[in-house]
Amino acid sequence: MIHTVTVTRYVTPLREGGSLPGVVEGDDLGTYVCKFRGAGQGAKVLVAEVVVSALATRLGLRTPRLVLLDLDPELARYEADEEVQDLLNASAGPNLGIDFLPGAFGVDGQVDTADDEGARVLWLDAFTANVDRSWRNPNLLVWHGDLWVIDHGASLYFHHGWRSGVTDPARFAAQAWDVTGHVFETCAGRARALDEEISASLDRDVFVEMLAEVPDVWLEPVPGAETPDALRAAYVDFLVARLGTRQWLPEAAR
Repeated sequence: MIHTVTVTRYVTPLREGGSLPGVVEGDDLGTYVCKFRGAGQGAKVLVAEVVVSALATRLGLRTPRLVLLDLDPELARYEADEEVQDLLNASAGPNLGIDFLPGAFGVDGQVDTADDEGARVLWLDAFTANVDRSWRNPNLLVWHGDLWVIDHGASLYFHHGWRSGVTDPARFAAQAWDVTGHVFETCAGRARALDEEISASLDRDVFVEMLAEVPDVWLEPVPGAETPDALRAAYVDFLVARLGTRQWLPEAAR
């Protein structure tokens, strides 16, 4: 299970993030980027972060370690910024902590990486329907010379359509994914070549293990999945259905 850390200090907001993540310190002396459960995008973003981070690791990609950050809203008393105060007060309990990589820098130009690594990133994004890894916003870091993938919250968009109830996994399974503008668009051919190898490492049991890492409190009930376990099962069904198709995997550039 993901380790739990208690937040001891709120350090600073990261205002380039749409949901106002912040840098915090924990009682393990670690420093983390905190994504708050009370942010406008809600807990579904945190679910996507956990699941897709686990998938990335399974595919052999580097992504920062995750922890659960237990937040006492009492910390809000010491913040002058009212927006930060509101966010801390709305996020009592478990939030998502992403290991802070000191000295890492964002990719804003040509990525010098092996074709296989780029292809695995592209495969991951296509499978999870991630729409947020373009040159405008690559969500890639370089740390100690290695490439790290971050910010997976824009993946698994299907769960945003569950307000009236769990939808049909087959619809997500069959939905194409647009590779245009993706940072590794030129790796589409190699992603197809690696598809059989990558797919062999994933199955229902793997997805069940990944969803088990998601805290119950983030799994908000919807019609047709009123309990955390029922909602976990719905996510697993969607991922299994997607794995059984290939309409989402882009063709090689011509």
